[in-house]
Order: sequence, then structure tokens, then C-alpha cells
Amino acid sequence: MTKDTRFSNWQPCKTPGETNLVGVSSCLEPYSDADHLTGLFEAVAGPGNDDIWQYMPLGPFENSEAFAQALAYTRQHIGWKTMVIKCTATQTIRGMASYMRLRPEHGSVEVGCIAFGKKLKRTFAATEAMFLMMCHVFDDLGYRRYEWKCNNANDASKNAAVRFGFVFEGVFRNDMIVHGASRDTAWYSITDDEWPAVKAMFQAWLKPENFDQHGNQLQKLSTFKVSEY
Repeated sequence: MTKDTRFSNWQPCKTPGETNLVGVSSCLEPYSDADHLTGLFEAVAGPGNDDIWQYMPLGPFENSEAFAQALAYTRQHIGWKTMVIKCTATQTIRGMASYMRLRPEHGSVEVGCIAFGKKLKRTFAATEAMFLMMCHVFDDLGYRRYEWKCNNANDASKNAAVRFGFVFEGVFRNDMIVHGASRDTAWYSITDDEWPAVKAMFQAWLKPENFDQHGNQLQKLSTFKVSEY
């Protein structure tokens, strides 16, 4: 048997989530209380946003102080790198997503705690933000694996994972207890071997000619998906 020597000189990847990511419609910044707390709370955690946190291990939040404490805990004790999603043109805060389960020594990282405010959901900017986070991990930092996990009862999140090019890997049964209930967790991933095809799918969808004068998509993202990587 021939020995696999591809990783004999492997070096840990750098940590994601420490630099700004800029796109056409959306841009992302590493979270800070001073710059983002008020706007982010209003976008995803203020009144009328409790539904965003239904399947999250955090929230909902009664006030910005509780929100700030939760973000501080995930940053200081769990190691999450939370990115704030803003509108590029207006710099208005629209949502957040975090790099999680960081394993730079293995070239693996998860994206999660994705909270889109009402003005971000189902928009070009939302899809572009997810693409920018992927590009940073694979193209800038050389990661080998990008994970997506969600409550197996969360059909919207599972559909989003597939739409964004993630491959279903299975369900971890009785994985967690969240909000007083048992949670089965569905696992998805994109690997570095699959990334070129996934990247091409996003690039094709994001082209200006795929949108009409009102910003409506002409073809769905799935239209450009390559069935086999």
C-alpha cells in the first residue's frame, strides 16, 4: 500500500473571523460591543425577533445587556468568531454569523449561529455573505472542511445547507439538550475538493445578469449546482 504523504508537512491554518470581508451588497466585520451591539440587537434580537432563536442554543434575549453577555460568553469560553453582516452601501447592520468549532490544526471550521434580520432574509446580500465567509475559509486560509450543523427539526436550515452546496453527512441522535428539549443534530459539510464547484455555482448566481432591474433573481442558485463534484 502506497503511503499518503500529502499531509506530512501539514501546518495549522490561521484562525478565521479576524478580518473584514467585503462584497458588492454585503460586508462582514468581526463583532465588537462598541461598534455593533446596539445595531445588531435591533436587527436580530430586539422585539419581534424571538423566532430567529427558536432552534439556537442561545436566546431569545430580553435586552441588549443579556445579548452582550451571551456574545461575550461564546467568544471568551467557546471560541466563536462572530461576524456582523452589514449592507455595503449604507453600512446598516442586518445580521450575524459565527465561525465555530474551530480546529485549525485539522483545517476544519463550522459556520453557525446564523441570524438574519428581516431586511436580510431571502436577499442577494444574505447569499453573498455566506459566500464571502466560505471564500475566506477556503481561498484565504486554506481550510479543508467547512461544516454546517442544525437542529434536525429545523427544515429551513437544512434546506439552506443544501442550497448553499453543503453535503448531508448524517444525524447525531440525542446530541444536545436545548431550551429544555432533546435535539438531534443534522451534519453537513463542504470539503476543499468540492469547493471549486461550489464556488463556481455561487459566482454564476451572483452575476449581475442573473437579476432583473428590480433585483429579482432570474435563476435560482440550485440551477447552477453541479450534481457531482
